[in-house]
Amino acid sequence: MELIIVIIILALVFDYINGFHDAANSIATIVSTKVLTPFQAVLWAAFFNFVAFLIFKDHAVANTIGKTVYKEFITLPVIFSGLIAAIAWNLLTWWYGIPSSSSHTLIGGFAGAAVAHAFMSQGFMPLNEVIDSSKVLKTLAFIFLAPLIGMLISMFYTLVFINRNVWVKNGIMLVTMIGVWFMFIQFQKNKIDDNMEKFFKVDKLKHEVETDPSKKEKLERAKAYADACKPFSKDYESNGAEFVAEEIAQNVDLTEITTTRMEDKIKLFFKVEQLKIIAKKNPEKQIYADKAAAAVDSLKPIAKLHAKVGYDSMIAMMIAKVPIQPDQLPEFKKAVRIDIKKDIAKEMSKADNKVIRYGLMGMLLIIILSFVYTEQIKERSAHRTGNNFKRLQLLSSAAFSIGHGGNDAQKVMGIIAAALVANGNIVDIKTMPDWVPLSCYIAISLGTLSGGWKIVKTMGSKITKVTPIEGVAAETAGATTLFLTEQMGIPVSTTHTITGAIIGVGATKRLSAVRWGVTFNLLWAWILTIPVSAALAAITYAIVQLFM
Repeated sequence: MELIIVIIILALVFDYINGFHDAANSIATIVSTKVLTPFQAVLWAAFFNFVAFLIFKDHAVANTIGKTVYKEFITLPVIFSGLIAAIAWNLLTWWYGIPSSSSHTLIGGFAGAAVAHAFMSQGFMPLNEVIDSSKVLKTLAFIFLAPLIGMLISMFYTLVFINRNVWVKNGIMLVTMIGVWFMFIQFQKNKIDDNMEKFFKVDKLKHEVETDPSKKEKLERAKAYADACKPFSKDYESNGAEFVAEEIAQNVDLTEITTTRMEDKIKLFFKVEQLKIIAKKNPEKQIYADKAAAAVDSLKPIAKLHAKVGYDSMIAMMIAKVPIQPDQLPEFKKAVRIDIKKDIAKEMSKADNKVIRYGLMGMLLIIILSFVYTEQIKERSAHRTGNNFKRLQLLSSAAFSIGHGGNDAQKVMGIIAAALVANGNIVDIKTMPDWVPLSCYIAISLGTLSGGWKIVKTMGSKITKVTPIEGVAAETAGATTLFLTEQMGIPVSTTHTITGAIIGVGATKRLSAVRWGVTFNLLWAWILTIPVSAALAAITYAIVQLFM
């Protein structure tokens, strides 16, 4: 079996394990408050983990994970070793009921194997030449920031919910809704601008310039193109992606980026990268890699003529230059025919967060209306208030499960996409085929169905005793935090996030309500996850090399 297939299977196995390892994050409070039975809770969580597939289209977290390691140090054995280490650490922590981070396990494993590969192939190298230190430092920072943000938001929600004046707390909730709405509008605009930079390969060229200064001019041109497109993104919310793409096409010369994308697709058609990998393993196959590279090089000058001669004439010139088999002609024609306006519109649409915005607004509005009904229309009572929050827990748990699916499934997408790039199947992580996200969401949903009862016990009762009102506050805070960090493309730990939120609701009652001994033990597990999984991956890579 080819290594790429083994890696995809292992990645989906990891995703499945992630599902049952992190199932407790979504269901701990709803089970501990007896709103649902454990079986009902995992069905509920699994369903909404998959719903995330229909919501998140940008895959910014996947992009961050996949680009943690620089492309030249990503090989199939590196990814294989990282996955083995991540799976081992995940199973170990699950067995002992420790709610560690699957996200950080994956990042640590990926980075550790890459560093081992760099050391064994090129000798000692500074870490920042192997891994993208800005992405790793951002991830490390959120080991502490994600639970802190979750804790502060959960404290805020708890204090609002327990306020006895229904109009005061509803007024605060309305102001919160307005603030969240405009925050996500800004996230959307920033994401569109970031996507346009990636569309013009600004981030890729920045790294290449560090080792090849001759590409500085190309980088400056890419930046200029991206900057020229940014003023038009302000019209996205009111007019949509197609309108903005049309505006960009009319005001920005897109000839160069069209040619670049065409060249990328031609390389894929001739399987240049895949043939290079095969030639490394078997030097006798080098002749095929050279022929493919020569074919691509001969077509590049013709690709630059598309704006002058038109696509049909250009394709005829290409076929005359490099004969294409009749059965491959339709695929070749499809590869070289670029609809740049459609591509730009698609790239911008990935940043659209309307569904998340309206979803959050709807959830907060339902909470407001439930307060009006139970405390204003009906006579206030402890029993009615308790039942209201039990029903609301279904909503908050669903929101957190969507956030979990959107955040954690993307991490495995990033790894599979990185493997496909390393194997020459795709040019860039953002061009991953549709089956990758679909299979990742299915795997994490099936894993959630398997549950993780040992961790449920830790999350649901050992940190602090949780009531329905506190469950709603914790889950709503956790969901809000996950949606915020997903918009920023930061791969945070759902485990850390919900733990911080649960600590927040406990600390709102009194600091002694939190079992700080358990909390500090969890903190140590969080801190150790990345270095331990990195060390495991490095050792695994060294062993794998003995059999390669």
